[in-house]
Amino acid sequence: MTHPIEPDAVPQDGDSYDLIVVGSGAGGLSAAVTAAYLGLRVAVLEKEPVLGGTSAWSGGWLWIPRNPLATEAGIQEPPDAPLQYLESIMGNRAKDPRIDMFLETGPEMVRFFRDETALDWIDGNAVPDFVDLPGAAGGGRSVCAAPYDARGLGRWVTKLRPPLGVISLAGMGIASGADLRHFFNATRKVSSGLYVLKRLGKHVWDLIRYRRGMQLVNGNALVARLVRAALDRDVALFADSPVRQVTVENGRVAGVVLQTGTKLRAKAGVVLATGGFPHNAALQEKLFGTETGKRHHSAAPAGNTGDGLKIAKAAGAGIETDLADAAAWAPVSRVPLSNGAFANFPHLIERAKPGIIAVTGRGERFTNEADSYHAFMRNLFDAAPDVSDIHCWLIADHRAQRRWGLGWSRPFPFPLGPYRRKGYLKSARSLAGLAAQCGLDAATLEKTVRRFNTHAAKGEDPDFGRGASRYNQVQGDPDHRPNPALGSLVSAPFHAVKIVPGSLGTFAGLAADEYARVLDAGRAPIPGLFAAGNDLSSIFAGHYPSGGITLGPAMTFGYIAAHTAAGRMGPDETSLNTEGGFYATA
Repeated sequence: MTHPIEPDAVPQDGDSYDLIVVGSGAGGLSAAVTAAYLGLRVAVLEKEPVLGGTSAWSGGWLWIPRNPLATEAGIQEPPDAPLQYLESIMGNRAKDPRIDMFLETGPEMVRFFRDETALDWIDGNAVPDFVDLPGAAGGGRSVCAAPYDARGLGRWVTKLRPPLGVISLAGMGIASGADLRHFFNATRKVSSGLYVLKRLGKHVWDLIRYRRGMQLVNGNALVARLVRAALDRDVALFADSPVRQVTVENGRVAGVVLQTGTKLRAKAGVVLATGGFPHNAALQEKLFGTETGKRHHSAAPAGNTGDGLKIAKAAGAGIETDLADAAAWAPVSRVPLSNGAFANFPHLIERAKPGIIAVTGRGERFTNEADSYHAFMRNLFDAAPDVSDIHCWLIADHRAQRRWGLGWSRPFPFPLGPYRRKGYLKSARSLAGLAAQCGLDAATLEKTVRRFNTHAAKGEDPDFGRGASRYNQVQGDPDHRPNPALGSLVSAPFHAVKIVPGSLGTFAGLAADEYARVLDAGRAPIPGLFAAGNDLSSIFAGHYPSGGITLGPAMTFGYIAAHTAAGRMGPDETSLNTEGGFYATA
């Protein structure tokens, strides 16, 4: 049997591989590429018609403390500093053996993909951790995939999941950092305006010639580079290939059965990396442990319905439920589409910008808007008087909306009329008028804004400490004084968008050990069954210490799963080491 080279190839009944990976996000592709490098014959099975899963819609950042890009830039932090930070966040849960394995192996994973594959990185040496606690770093713990020209995928570009439509610009992704700053400053600085015009011009040409954007950034670039790396290593990639179950022979997972009935063998085992359960209402109701599960609007792809958990549970796997949170919470707004459906817009950026605040249905602030999206939602849950209707309003003055946008309502020069007519954006000439449109008490909202403005003018927030942390300040406007994350709401008209509970993915998942082996209900490894990505229970026990804590472990444990399946790693095998590089022995 030879591996398929055509994008539309389908698995053939009876085909045999060494390792089968179910799911094509960053975790699954990491496992596939690593295993192929180690000499295994690998197939990736993706249920959707496109590859990439949630990873392709993500910001593409990985949290990898003491990564080689940081150390090569002269950022030398003590080996115990990342663990100290995690202990500050997680307490005793930081003693999970997977934490030590992640911290030890993550830098080696980054080095491997940089040196041996098509995956190149850019550093996040100025990206701080979320919370200023002991062990926190002001930068040097993050990496992101470098931008990628999608033409490098050839015909396989048709199998790459496009960027999330509601946050892209006509299908063009915009990277955080310098790229995004140019777009925010396009009407303020000539250099930024020229930069944006060049980007848009190239994108229009790509749409004409290729019918999709080819300037890939963020998670789209990450997945594209991983797909390229997989193709370079002769990994068999199959889209439209949903898996129904794993097969077991002599007590060991030995293959899979597709929904079509096609059976494939896997001599070394199966890696489950199907993206968790953000769109499985039954699992949400069971595992979220709150009423939010019934009204949860995830920004992850709709195909992430818990397939990996269901497949593994049928094989005897245990599911971890003892977590601080079962999902990576994020504020989302509901975007009406032309077909009557809705898309979910994740509010990850503008909350920290000057001139924007969030208020409950009572018209009162409830949180530090510049803190992480996960912390924002946790505080909203705590503030909600009625768990059957959890929501808040993100409010901006006109100057802020025109500068930063407000969710799906884009900044100048995009007109606001279409967003208003669709009911997405509420606008009024006064705060009282805006309160009436949002069902808020006008006097309370006016009092809230008045108090906020008084302190924001001095760069202070005595109520919630907004702008005090390094993360808050990076999320704000570096040109705004005296505090990058604080600015008064004074310019009419005023605008509002309704925020509801959502997520970027799920944390509850399969019990597994530090070698990525799925555990059964008695916490014994199930031979031949591995997990990575959001199918794997959060190694941070449902906490959210920094940006990139999903993709960082996803790719690291995909890398570990491949080594374990190949017999290169395990309780009785040589462990990876970050000095010489375990992969170099392959």
